[in-house]
Amino acid sequence: MDRLLTAAPITLKDPLDLRSEARSAVALMTPDGVSNLSRRAFLGFGASALVLGALLPPMPVRAQTAAAAAAVKPGSRIPAFLVIGKDNGVTLLSPFVEGGQGINTGLAQIVGEELDVNPARFTVDCAPPGPDYAVINGLRMTGGSFSTRSSYPLMRRLGATARDMMIRAAAAKLKVKPESLTTEDGVVLHAASGKRLSYGELAPVALALPPRDDVALRDPASFRYIRQPVARLDVRAKSTGKAVYAIDQKLEGMLYAAVQHAPNQGTTVQSIANEAAVAAMPGVHSVHKLPGAVAVAADSWWRARKAMETLSVAWTAPAATGLDTVATDYASDGMLAALKSSSGAGLPAESEGDVAAAFAKAAANGAKVIEAEYDAPYLVHGQLEPPSSMARFNPDGTLELWAPNQMPELFQSVAAQAAGLAPEKVILHSPMLGGFFGRHFLYGSANPFLQAIQLAKATGRPVKMLWSREEEFRMDALRPLSHSRFRAALGADGRPTAIQARTVGEGPLGRWFGAVFKDPVDSSAVEGITEKPYAIPNRRMEYVKFPHPVTIAFWRSVGHSMNDFFYEGFLDEIADAGGQDPFALRMELLKDKPRHAKLLETVAAMSGGWKRGPYEVNGTRRARGVSMASPFGSETATIAEVSVQGGETQVHNIWVAFDPGSIVNPAIVKSQVESAVALGLSATLFEELVYKDGVRQSHNFDDYPILSRRSMPAVHVEIVESGAPMGGVGEPGLPGVPPAVVNAVAALTGRHIRSLPLAKTRIGV
Repeated sequence: MDRLLTAAPITLKDPLDLRSEARSAVALMTPDGVSNLSRRAFLGFGASALVLGALLPPMPVRAQTAAAAAAVKPGSRIPAFLVIGKDNGVTLLSPFVEGGQGINTGLAQIVGEELDVNPARFTVDCAPPGPDYAVINGLRMTGGSFSTRSSYPLMRRLGATARDMMIRAAAAKLKVKPESLTTEDGVVLHAASGKRLSYGELAPVALALPPRDDVALRDPASFRYIRQPVARLDVRAKSTGKAVYAIDQKLEGMLYAAVQHAPNQGTTVQSIANEAAVAAMPGVHSVHKLPGAVAVAADSWWRARKAMETLSVAWTAPAATGLDTVATDYASDGMLAALKSSSGAGLPAESEGDVAAAFAKAAANGAKVIEAEYDAPYLVHGQLEPPSSMARFNPDGTLELWAPNQMPELFQSVAAQAAGLAPEKVILHSPMLGGFFGRHFLYGSANPFLQAIQLAKATGRPVKMLWSREEEFRMDALRPLSHSRFRAALGADGRPTAIQARTVGEGPLGRWFGAVFKDPVDSSAVEGITEKPYAIPNRRMEYVKFPHPVTIAFWRSVGHSMNDFFYEGFLDEIADAGGQDPFALRMELLKDKPRHAKLLETVAAMSGGWKRGPYEVNGTRRARGVSMASPFGSETATIAEVSVQGGETQVHNIWVAFDPGSIVNPAIVKSQVESAVALGLSATLFEELVYKDGVRQSHNFDDYPILSRRSMPAVHVEIVESGAPMGGVGEPGLPGVPPAVVNAVAALTGRHIRSLPLAKTRIGV
């Protein structure tokens, strides 16, 4: 043991306020409140950059940052993005973080197309924080299926501009006109003399030239790399174990830290009965009290974890929960009951036609009016990469931080304020991520980088903080539980004349960025219910904000992940109530929407022609369900084929027709859709996080079931390029899966299931 730190909790400037914060009339005992980031403003400053207002550096630094941002047009300084070595190797500093979505390969294709360099020769690294990389309207973020579509024109121009600079430098060196020169895979050619100059030879002079604003882009008809299934740049490193994630990184003299978080919201360490004994264990450096947690630093993570597990911690008493007033011991069900019973006034999220008159007419004519309530549970992210971060205070006064993240500048700013430094004193490394899913934003302390900073400052040593799987499940920010109530009026022909929906809950966009997006209706809470393409003449959708008492987060496809299930499931109920085939009804309602109708026709053809069923295949009864979704600027049509065996749903095939407008790499597009299908199916069949007595009941994958190999169906994807503006790719494949599966179950059993996951309902045939 080097030393024992027990006198008092470590104190740093903590912009995240890790203590509890009341968020709802339903007060649940959870650890989440320990880590809740207050709902603080996003502010626009400088070049329209968005940063958390409460997490901004002090005003003098902010003024400097704003001036720097204003002086830089993102994407205009070529040397900030391209490093071309003497060996003619090309390194691209990417504004985005690679996390399995293939952005590094896609950017290499885009830039390589215009630069005239084979993408296979690129090395792509995540760029450090800086105004050059704020390419999304002044914001730098990897998420929302937005990276490629937001940067596509800029990256093409970046490559074309750099190629032009190479040609101009070669022209000056060869004393010829630029028009007499061509390029070929990183080499400038002068056909008349046969002379060749590599980009590596020209780079020192070329990249110092002023860029031109009028550089012509390549005719898409001549593309060689864009729209081709170029092999991913990271496949070899991942396949051979050479890919370096945050968990793999080490520093000389580093301590390893393990943590145990408070079991209940707002509780802190009261005492540690055996602190001295634990501090004396082999390899243990020190024991620490953190806000809402205890940690042990040691010379190996295994020793740190075993010591941490040995600690006998007494926590302060949790606040009263009020759970005695709910109808069940399960806090998540109590929250659902609160959502269902909410009588708050709804805000109009969408309004078209005269809904009241349509329902009155239906009542007067004795037409059918149907109602249904849908809900979906809290979900964890459940990624395989455990949360980890590394921090080191350097002799020059800088803080060096290795932190998985999706917003480098924001993490830099938060780290700087937590450590009491100016942002330029924080050197942030953004390692490759083991998955996104919205997991690597801030979300209070659902990310260990602040703890790593605290321990590095307290110990005077570099520290790697690594959460166990159990601590990740305890602290992960959740996809919010949600509830929607639907009502529809049918005409004499069985088609809907009016539809209305009331959605109660809270979305992550409103929680974290509400001060930026001034609309009181949180789009992340209603997306997938509003702006559907169907020609229903009278529509009214309303939103009731009901804050969650837990830390909520973005999750793959965000509100679409549940809301498209709600709407598309109810649309099948409308079809059945009106004696309509659900596929035919959708085609009728989309007759004036050729883009959507084509997708439906395509997915039907992919599946061998639409047939709802039930029908028999190899002695088992099967049926099919269909759904549409319009997430992140893309359009999808999905058909699922299912059977029910022993009361459980088995999905055999899923077909997805996917229209993202236009594409860069079809192989990556297909793999992203396939992975989204898997995650969507896992949520449909198995996943649910529940609370009992205010405590999360899932601690690891043994009590939080996810999709297994046995439950994975065959997935068939067809890309349909409509020529519409480029949409997202990583998330749109998910939302159509839950409703297609549930609609297939309804076709097979006659029962419309309105609550996920299906595993909690025994289904009979």
